[in-house]
Amino acid sequence: MLRHAIAPSARYTKASNDVVRHPRLNSDAKILLLYVQGLPGDATCKPLSELANKVGIKGRAYQKAKGQLVEHGYVHERRSQAEGGRWLTDQLVANTPLTGEQALRLLRPPAPPVAAPSVAAAPPSTQFPTVGEPTPRVAGGYEPVEDHCDKTTPHPPTEPEPAPGSAPRSAPGSAPHPAPAPAPEPPQQTSTPPSRTPTPPPQAPTANPQTPTANPQTPTANPAQLARAERVLLSLRHTRRELRLGVAEARDLAVEAVEWFERGASEADLRHALLAERPQEGIRSAVGFLRYRLHRKLPEPPVQHQPCERPPLAELVECSGPGEPHLFRPMFGESECPSCRRAAAEAEPEPLPWRERIALINGTPAVSPAGG
Repeated sequence: MLRHAIAPSARYTKASNDVVRHPRLNSDAKILLLYVQGLPGDATCKPLSELANKVGIKGRAYQKAKGQLVEHGYVHERRSQAEGGRWLTDQLVANTPLTGEQALRLLRPPAPPVAAPSVAAAPPSTQFPTVGEPTPRVAGGYEPVEDHCDKTTPHPPTEPEPAPGSAPRSAPGSAPHPAPAPAPEPPQQTSTPPSRTPTPPPQAPTANPQTPTANPQTPTANPAQLARAERVLLSLRHTRRELRLGVAEARDLAVEAVEWFERGASEADLRHALLAERPQEGIRSAVGFLRYRLHRKLPEPPVQHQPCERPPLAELVECSGPGEPHLFRPMFGESECPSCRRAAAEAEPEPLPWRERIALINGTPAVSPAGG
């Protein structure tokens, strides 16, 4: 494959590779997300369906693309009722996946601006402007909240520090403070040569008791098993969006998940135990829910079977059969080896037919089958 790419110098949108290469978003969902991301601030107050119509995504294609964006945390919606009884739908479009709690924090309506206090009645320390927190770009029910502080209000003039020895300046309307008494002069010391005393050697720095040290009781697991458990915990977000974990959270839970592998459980067993039986009330904390499942559904330790004790071997004995003397190990107390017993069995004559045996017992001549 040949590729020819020229980076544009203007009119472009920065897109994350996590969005462009997302394996679970179709092309319509990616195009809609990138289109909304590149809109100016005054165009983000329109509904998402109207913005999708401008790029040719309509009907069933729009519903499928929107469903994928909602499923993976890129689009969030909230319905609220206005003062006149009319229902409004607030839509939030983000270029990074957000949880329901994070989206609710951004979709919450801004608080009304607090009236600035009077300058004449307020003390000098309350005349500084308050700077609000910036809000991200939101597409949908309301526009981003602008900062309500007056950026042109100058800071109050600071009074110069009093010169050494001068009386401090009092506030207007208050009684003047008396001037402080001059400090007594230190007594004059006669110049005597300093005595030389031996300097003690520097002491080694002592350990700070507040410095966190490694806990000697923390179990040390196999790094390969920890990475294996962390990989399973991070993959849960592909099945349930509410079980999305951070790297640090998955690393802490991996210590408890390693015990599953030590008890013989596989990765499929661990994933099935964490995803089965979804609670009806929902999951408020992914870390707490997974830690509870890891503790409550921990399998029993493997049973260690005692090895079977083999009976002792019999001693070698000399075979009593014909031929050269040789030794063998008897199984059931026999006196001849298997080879001698097999040779004796082959040397025996073949047994008589049943007709001849009956004639021999009755003393009558044997009758051949043909003469029947």
